[in-house]
Amino acid sequence: MRKRCMYMVVLLALVCQGCGIYSFSGASIPAEAKTVSVQYFPNQAQLINPTLSNDFTTALRDAMMNQTSLDMVESGGDLSFEGEITDYKTTPVAITSGQTAALNRLTITVNVRFVNQYDETKNFETRFTHYEDYPSDQDLNAVQESLTGTIIEALVEDVFNKALVNW
Repeated sequence: MRKRCMYMVVLLALVCQGCGIYSFSGASIPAEAKTVSVQYFPNQAQLINPTLSNDFTTALRDAMMNQTSLDMVESGGDLSFEGEITDYKTTPVAITSGQTAALNRLTITVNVRFVNQYDETKNFETRFTHYEDYPSDQDLNAVQESLTGTIIEALVEDVFNKALVNW
């Protein structure tokens, strides 16, 4: 019985040790990583939403702070994110027989560069795009805040998953 308990303790220790730090979000972070930095994402799209850069940057920082145990640093983090908003546009979709749009689509594209100081195979530069549709009889200014919030949430989730979740 004593041997069986020892085997269980050793097995449990091996299973819990793993190769990194795991969180409830499913994030897999190198054990050596202690800090993360998220640089400001400037808006380089042709159509400018004045709060979009700040909203996206803040949302990505919040995700890193709330879903990991890493300390946020101004720059040079063990894990670092930088990039730019490359597209912010609205386009008609669902054209009716009268050649008018029944729906419009707001699309946001963000280019993200991620660097993992401890595992260069995880580094990437990728464009992430999401959109939300809204009725064409609504003015973009009236629905913009809600739509951008939903799109930013989806973009941040995609960035987080690509950088830190090994699915």
